[in-house]
Amino acid sequence: MSKKYKIFMSHSWTDGDIYDGLEEIIKNEGIEFQKYSIAEEDPVHVNGTEKELASAIEKKIKESSCLVIMAGKYFTYSKWINKEIELAKVYKKPIIAIRPWTSSQTSTIVQDNSDEIIHWQAGLIANTIRKWG
Repeated sequence: MSKKYKIFMSHSWTDGDIYDGLEEIIKNEGIEFQKYSIAEEDPVHVNGTEKELASAIEKKIKESSCLVIMAGKYFTYSKWINKEIELAKVYKKPIIAIRPWTSSQTSTIVQDNSDEIIHWQAGLIANTIRKWG
C-alpha cells in the first residue's frame, strides 16, 4: 500500500495554471496525495472574513504533511505566504520550495525558511515530496 501525502500547496488564484501543472506532475509521478489548500470556490474563501480564512488555512496546514510553495521572487508577494510559512514553522511542517522554469530569483523569506529548494523537474519534485512529505 502506497503512502498518501497530505500536501498544502500555497498559491495565488492568478497563478492557477502553474498549480494545475504541479498537480499534474505529482499525479503523473505516481504520488497519491490529497490537496490541503483552500479551494477557490470554498465558502470561506468566497464569503468569509480574513480571520475565518486565516483560521481555515491554519487548520489545513496543521493537518498537512508538508507545505509546497513556489520559490520565484514574484510568487511570494502575497500577504498570505508569510502566514503560511509561519504556520508551517509552528506546526513543524517541512517547506518545499519549487523554482519555476521562468524564475531565476528566490525571495529571501523562501530562502530563509525552506527545508529544500528545487527546480521544476518532475522526478525531482516527486522525490522531494517523498523525502519530506
